[in-house]
Amino acid sequence: MQSPKTPIQEIKDPLFDEKGVRFLVKRDDLNHPVVSGNKFRKLKYNLEQAKLKGHDTLLTFGGAFSNHIYAVAGAGASFGFKTIGVIRGEAHETLNPTLAFAQSKGMHLHYMDRENYRRKGEPEVLKKLESQFGKCYVLPEGGTNALAIKGCVEIISEIDQDFDVITCPVGTGGTVSGLIAGLNGMKRIIGFSALKGDFLKDEVHTLLQGADVENFGNWSIQTDYHFGGYAKVKPALIDFIQKFERAYNIPLDPIYTGKMFYGLFDMIRNDFFEQGTVIMALHTGGLQGNAGFDFRT
Repeated sequence: MQSPKTPIQEIKDPLFDEKGVRFLVKRDDLNHPVVSGNKFRKLKYNLEQAKLKGHDTLLTFGGAFSNHIYAVAGAGASFGFKTIGVIRGEAHETLNPTLAFAQSKGMHLHYMDRENYRRKGEPEVLKKLESQFGKCYVLPEGGTNALAIKGCVEIISEIDQDFDVITCPVGTGGTVSGLIAGLNGMKRIIGFSALKGDFLKDEVHTLLQGADVENFGNWSIQTDYHFGGYAKVKPALIDFIQKFERAYNIPLDPIYTGKMFYGLFDMIRNDFFEQGTVIMALHTGGLQGNAGFDFRT
C-alpha cells in the first residue's frame, strides 16, 4: 500500500480574520477511494506484515456501523486478502450500508454476542476463532496497534507547510499517538475525543510506552465536544456540518471529524488560540459512516 501524499487546503472565514489565526486542513480523506483517511494509515504496515508472515486472511472486530470493518473489507478486496469481520451483537435480516458493503467485498460476517465480544482479546476466545476459521492475521478493533501508529507517524513527514498546532479526532488513540511520536516533542497536538469520559489520555500513554511520552508536554485530549458520547449527536452538530460543507466544500462525518471541526471553531471563537496561530486540522476520513448514520436515523 503506497501512501499518496494528501493535499493541504487553507480555508478562509471572517472568524479567522477577526481572531488572527490561519486554518489549514490536511485532506487525508482523499488518500484512497475506499480505505480512506487514518484507516489507510493504520492498515498500511499491518497488511505488509500479514503478507510477510504468509497470511491470506485478515480477521478483525467491530460494531455494525464500524468504519474499521468497512475499511478492512475494502482493503482485503483491493490487496488480495480474504476477510472475516467479527461483529458485535446479533445478525439482522436487513444489513445496514456498512455491513452490506463489507459483504459485497467478500467479507465473511461472524456475529458474536456482547458478553463474548467484551472478551474478544482473551486467548480462549481467539483460540476458538482460530479453530473455526484457521490461522488469520488478527487486527484489533479500530485497527490500533504499533504498526498502525507507525503508519500515522508518516503524516508528519508529508506536511510541507509550517504550523503551530495540529489536531485530529480521537477514537482508539492510534492516530494521535502517531502524531505525538512523529513530532517528537515539537509543536502542539490536540486530540478531540469522540467518546465521553477522560480515559483516552491514559490510552495514549499506554500506546506510546517506551517513547518517553512523560517528557512530551505538547499534547492534550480535548473532551468537551463529544456531544454525549460515541456516535451521539445533537442538532447543533448536524447544522454545523451542513453549513461547513456548503461553505468550504469539505464533507465531514458526525462521529469524528464533525465534532473536531465544531470544537475548533468554538475554541477559536472563545480565544483559545493566540493571534498568529497556524492550525493544521487532520481530516481523518470516515465519510462512509454518513450512510450508516442516515440508516440509523
